[in-house]
Amino acid sequence: MAGGAFVDSGPAGKEYPGKLTLYVFFTCVVAATGGLIFGYDIGISGGVTSMDSFLQRFFPSVYEKEQKNQDSNQYCKFDSQLLTTFTSSLYLAALIASFCAATVTRVFGRKWSMFGGGITFLIGAALNGAAKNVLMLILGRILLGIGVGFANQSVPVYLSEMAPARLRGMLNIGFQLMITIGILCANLINYGTSKITGGWGWRVSLALAAVPAAIITVGSLFLPDTPNSLIDRGHDEAARNMLRRIRGTDDIDEEYNDLVVASMESKLVEHPWANILRPKYRPQLTMAILIPFFQQLTGINVIMFYAPVLFRTIGFANDASLMSAVITGLVNVFATLVSIFTVDKFGRRKLFLQGGTQMLICQILVGTLIAIKLGTSGEGSFGKTYAGFLVFFICLYVAGFAWSWGPLGWLVPSEIFPLEIRSAGQSINVSVNMLFTFIIAQAFLTMLCHMKFGLFYFFGGWVFIMTTFIAFFLPETKNVPIEEMILVWKAHWFWGRFIGDKDIAHIGKNVEMGKGKPKADA
Repeated sequence: MAGGAFVDSGPAGKEYPGKLTLYVFFTCVVAATGGLIFGYDIGISGGVTSMDSFLQRFFPSVYEKEQKNQDSNQYCKFDSQLLTTFTSSLYLAALIASFCAATVTRVFGRKWSMFGGGITFLIGAALNGAAKNVLMLILGRILLGIGVGFANQSVPVYLSEMAPARLRGMLNIGFQLMITIGILCANLINYGTSKITGGWGWRVSLALAAVPAAIITVGSLFLPDTPNSLIDRGHDEAARNMLRRIRGTDDIDEEYNDLVVASMESKLVEHPWANILRPKYRPQLTMAILIPFFQQLTGINVIMFYAPVLFRTIGFANDASLMSAVITGLVNVFATLVSIFTVDKFGRRKLFLQGGTQMLICQILVGTLIAIKLGTSGEGSFGKTYAGFLVFFICLYVAGFAWSWGPLGWLVPSEIFPLEIRSAGQSINVSVNMLFTFIIAQAFLTMLCHMKFGLFYFFGGWVFIMTTFIAFFLPETKNVPIEEMILVWKAHWFWGRFIGDKDIAHIGKNVEMGKGKPKADA
């Protein structure tokens, strides 16, 4: 992996010599394991809430309702605000924690934000595994949420700063790959623990969240700080040495000088939260809000949070619903690998557009298949062949998400912000993501009860809107050094009006403006 050198050139004509060293590869892998805690939680909650022993102990009214509705309205059998609060409380906590994480990430460095997130998640896992009542469950979920907020704020930024521009997409998507692995592991564990006699399998599922938490907690202690963070905190010589080590060459002066200039400009910004509202940051702020907003309105969390519950709701037996969740988890992992190997070759826009089109078609088909069998009454069931078609199209939908909106929803916002507002920008990205994850998680079962199969058409409509948005408003950002990203926005047909010549003057000191100027797609 530490193979031959390449020249890392962005479309602005900037060339940074370097190669992908084993050192930077392994540090990115370790950092990306922060995605395991997020993925494990996404996968574990839906499986646990479909276990009868868990429902009998903590949500007896839901259990009784499910038993009474075995042959009646399938859409409403799990509708409970208390049950959805168990799942969604984590994401509300993550939203609030992300703002605190921004300060920790900026002042102390990215690695310590990861460490804090891992420790908090570890405590939450222990509390959930030992839960005696709903209050302990919710408190544990809140601690898990704090851990997720810190990890999701710091890991994508760390990966984008460590990676060479040419391979930034591949290495950053390692975070999403770890999320999918976490989901798959959780689904497999749920399938196994559901068979434990005595009704305590759910405790094993919840407590094993401590494993991914321990991985990122211990791993973060061995991570180096990024050159960007070291310069920003005044450790110039350490930053130069780190840049030399991660690029595998002594010829790092040009990239180092650009990082220093960016850091000097960032220090002139006294209030990054206010500064981010300036017109020249309008495109980045818009993307940091709308991309995570749209990502949640793809409907993916309907599948990933509640896959076992969803499959049981539409007529699958308990074992069949858990196995279906395992299948979708496997598809998720392998489809994310497709993104890793194509994102830096084909670019972000093509994956966004292709994935959005695929998801839209699948959502229409899934909604129609459910409508044919359950109609508006919710009464009916699926035969094995029919259920197989349903799972197939759900898997096709998951695949489309996994190589497009899943990884790119984290990659693009993390790579577009200049250093002076990077922590604030990533906090906005995470907080918007967590806010709408919370809303969807809290509202899904009620929406399913009232909207029935139309819920899939609802999400399909949003997929159409967001795919159109990408087509017109997102320029291609592959291969562009982070500190030169502003040139991409300047060249865009719409965003260019917000960026003046003085806003790109500092780049003109190092490159000949107008030569090799980036072309913005769409």
